[in-house]
Amino acid sequence: MTIGTQPAQPVRDRPDLVAPTVAAAVAAWRGDVSADDFWVAEIDPALADTQAFCERYGVRMDRSANCVILAARRESRSWFAACLVLATTRADVNGLAKKHLGASKISFAPMDAATAASAMEFGGITPIGLPADWPILIDESVAAADRVVIGSGVRRSKISLPGAALAALPNAVVLSGLGRPVPPAAEPPAPS
Repeated sequence: MTIGTQPAQPVRDRPDLVAPTVAAAVAAWRGDVSADDFWVAEIDPALADTQAFCERYGVRMDRSANCVILAARRESRSWFAACLVLATTRADVNGLAKKHLGASKISFAPMDAATAASAMEFGGITPIGLPADWPILIDESVAAADRVVIGSGVRRSKISLPGAALAALPNAVVLSGLGRPVPPAAEPPAPS
């Protein structure tokens, strides 16, 4: 098994390549999808950001998913939530995510707050192993993927697993339209 051009091994065999909370979640996994289908590959941590990772290791952007941490508020209550969408899309944070979470205000969580609350590294945050009370919003295209590449909780590796496993995470909700297509970059005008 490989993740792009990198050799991969079952996460259970290489807990040293993932965040401790991720290793614990995989060790305790009891879903319909076997944890033996969770594979991890070591990468250069400087290339953990999705576009750089995909370009360097030959993974298509539509086979890679981004997990963003949201900070939601309503009246005196505040909480975190995770949002997982394909790398070819952007999360509909101020529309669908805000509505589904019942938040009056929502934003991307500040980096230091997201890493402290998740116990994961920025650029490696993944929905596997997040605190049990966090809602996890997953775009239907991620859940439907045969395999998708996600973070591992650390910047030095990536995990590949079936999308159905992500949909089976505690507190996960699959939403249609959570990931909005990213418009193609405008072509520069032709020289005159």
